[in-house]
Amino acid sequence: MRSRRRARSKTGTRIRRTAIGAALAGATVLAFQAAANGAGAGAGNDEGAAAPGLYSNAAAKGAARASELHKLALTDKGSGEAVLSQRSTEPFGLLGVSWTNQSAKIKGTIEARTRSIETGEWSDWIELEQHPAGMDGHRAGAPGSTEPVWVGASDGAEVRISDGAARGTLPAGLKLNMVDPGGAGAVAKKSGDLDAAPAAFAVEDPPTTPPSVPGPPSTAPQPKIVTRAEWGGQAIEDKTPEPPQYLPGGAIKAAFVHHTTSADYTCAQSATVVRSILDYHVDVEKWRDIGYNFLVDKCGTVFEGRKGGIDQPVYGAHTYGWNAESTSVAFLGDFTNQAAPDAALASASKVIAYKLGQYGVNPAGKATLTAGATQTNFFGQSFTATQTYSFDAVSGHRNGFNTQCPGNMLYPQLPTIRGYATGSVSGLSITSVAGGATKAGTGYETPGPVALNWTTSTANTFIDKFELLVDGQPAATTAGSARSWSTTLTGYGDHTLAVRGTHTSGKVTTSPAVTVTVPGPKTFKPVAPTRLMDTRAGLGVPKAKVGPGQEVVLQVAGTNGIPATGVGAVVLNVTATNPTEPSFVSVYPNGTNRSSASNLNFAAGVTIPNLVTVPVVDGKVRFYNKNGSVDLLADITGYYVKDTTGSTHQNLGPLRLMDTRSGLGVPKAKVGPGGVASLQVTGVQGVPATGVTAVVLNVTATAPTAASFVSVYPSGTTRASASNLNFLAGQTIPNLVIVPVGADGKVNFYNKSGSVDLLADITGYFSADTAGASHINLGPLRLMDTRSGLGVPKAKVGPDGVVSLQITGANGVPASGVTAVVLNVTATAPTATSFVSVYPSGTTRASASNLNFTAGLTIPNLVVVPVGADGKVSFYNKSGSVDLLADVTGYFVK
Repeated sequence: MRSRRRARSKTGTRIRRTAIGAALAGATVLAFQAAANGAGAGAGNDEGAAAPGLYSNAAAKGAARASELHKLALTDKGSGEAVLSQRSTEPFGLLGVSWTNQSAKIKGTIEARTRSIETGEWSDWIELEQHPAGMDGHRAGAPGSTEPVWVGASDGAEVRISDGAARGTLPAGLKLNMVDPGGAGAVAKKSGDLDAAPAAFAVEDPPTTPPSVPGPPSTAPQPKIVTRAEWGGQAIEDKTPEPPQYLPGGAIKAAFVHHTTSADYTCAQSATVVRSILDYHVDVEKWRDIGYNFLVDKCGTVFEGRKGGIDQPVYGAHTYGWNAESTSVAFLGDFTNQAAPDAALASASKVIAYKLGQYGVNPAGKATLTAGATQTNFFGQSFTATQTYSFDAVSGHRNGFNTQCPGNMLYPQLPTIRGYATGSVSGLSITSVAGGATKAGTGYETPGPVALNWTTSTANTFIDKFELLVDGQPAATTAGSARSWSTTLTGYGDHTLAVRGTHTSGKVTTSPAVTVTVPGPKTFKPVAPTRLMDTRAGLGVPKAKVGPGQEVVLQVAGTNGIPATGVGAVVLNVTATNPTEPSFVSVYPNGTNRSSASNLNFAAGVTIPNLVTVPVVDGKVRFYNKNGSVDLLADITGYYVKDTTGSTHQNLGPLRLMDTRSGLGVPKAKVGPGGVASLQVTGVQGVPATGVTAVVLNVTATAPTAASFVSVYPSGTTRASASNLNFLAGQTIPNLVIVPVGADGKVNFYNKSGSVDLLADITGYFSADTAGASHINLGPLRLMDTRSGLGVPKAKVGPDGVVSLQITGANGVPASGVTAVVLNVTATAPTATSFVSVYPSGTTRASASNLNFTAGLTIPNLVVVPVGADGKVSFYNKSGSVDLLADVTGYFVK
């Protein structure tokens, strides 16, 4: 059924209109649904405000005031012409023309125009199309009539009728009917005051008892629908006292799409438009109720139409000849010259999917319907009453009746409606995994936090919801517009994560799953320092410098005594030497995405060492160089295993154990060429006398007289070729060292050339005691950068300045249970010779330092530092000002 607003141009050229659409032949009346589920009309998508004080939903909702029907007789001028001269009227919002004999037809044109209350301007001419007789069954006293057309708040009207070239006699009793849905006139009339009560059906009535209560479940969810009580209230039920009717067969086989009235309304007025259509159908045309089962406005709000239950096969009056086996959805608007908006298409598809889904009908399939009338459709196809014919399960009004409804622009959109009604969440896939998770081989690793991002080619409007599945079970539900979700995985081991989308049609689609591993705590196994890689000699990798943007890949698992499996991370002392340009090197697990974190930053010609703790995914580690070319060396000092056979970590310090300048821990003297200093580490300064497997020392070489290197190794063992610090004459260099403890509880420091002062600060130790903390991989991930304001204020750290960085409860680090964090700290662009100390927030800073540098020098160093009671770590700078960067590579938990 359709009622579309058409206009004749001011030059007199008529623009062809179409009819509101026929309803029923004989006993074929149709219905839709009429239950409640409560949505607000025009919610969130109104294209304009309602006319001041007139036909907004606020006035119509709940039927606060009774409607009024105003009638004006037309003047028959003879020769097939009749007019209503231009005049002022009572306020109204919808109009139509009627005449006494419902069987009489007007062969020419029926046109009207109105005056706007808001602007005072007259509209173009609107052509009204006639309804066929018997739209709602053969009802005694029903008049002939045109479609109703919404014209908005008006207070003036003009009508002209021409019976065409035949100039024949027009039907008697021609009237202009003007519906004021808000009762804006002076006297409110009840529907019973207007005309006699509607007569009973003159044909055998369809069933008035629902076939089942409640109605059958659907394969698609019921969309939000504005109920009759919400848009009309008790007044419309008083107006429509006859009981609802239901399809004789008790099942819906097809849905017909219509358009009705004009699009000249705001979405705030849409409930009022629906109310006005009901008033016209009942008060003017003497129907038992509004003809359509459902109506959809241009903002996508769905209204319950004919009474009987939203979940029931209600018999309506919408598609002449086919009402007994179908339901209907009418678009509010004239879609002859403009397409229906996406919001309306989406809502129509949802209600169609729901209704057809109750009876197992595929919206993209076919339906066999029995004709209730002998007639011809818009395409010239003839139908004979009682014969069966095949239709698309979702058809337009014109497929069953000779009308242009649902409009030349909406009709081609029917495939879209079918697709929406039958569709699924297409192309659903996870696009990235983040939030603390890093790529690890074919899956991901996270200490717990994880964020999923996904995509789909289906519009949000057609997605009911997303569910996030963890190990196949729903963990959370998000809106259909969501594209990301964050959670924290619990339980060590592999977890499968997927996204499940539910289409408005009810179909469910699940994305391919990704595997995210929560690695268990790892214990440490120290090894005597051993060189694994040297690009100068071709050890472990090809013999060649690493060029700009290039990488080398080093096999670490299954070599040099390191197990082939079960290794979670390795501890490498990495040295960059002979660089041709300022650059940085990043060390990260093979099979993962490299982050912005760096491990070594250096200038041309400078040799820089740094300790690196890097996770192992597939047994390999990658080394990336940014600029120029550089030689790289890597010495292993230990590894973490994925079981409890290794050692656990205990925080201690930072506390200075050795200083050759003052004779602390060792004799007061520089270490000469080929010299060795032995430091007792067990049984002193809080380190247990027994059970210690390795110590964590920050070692600094200062005031060297020649270019040299220092190796730190267990006392009583043979020193390997590995080095821990490489430096030039006059250069001060720090580096973190994790070194096994000799059988005598000592650690040796060897200097190759010249003489040098050495300092050693302890930050912790590893022991066989299971009460210690185990290591968890994380990152590498940048947590702090004073240059950009990441993690701390955007400013250099000045002389005696301190910045504090939140560690726990952020960036994948748990809020509790963390004993220490592993950070790669870089000092860059210092303005003076200085040092930086990293220590737990809320504690007294000791004399120990972590980075020592001169003006203009960039220095990195690995730091293992306890976390303060507030979950923070503090960074102190002694002199000048300096920018500081910190990248997390892991943490220790008990």
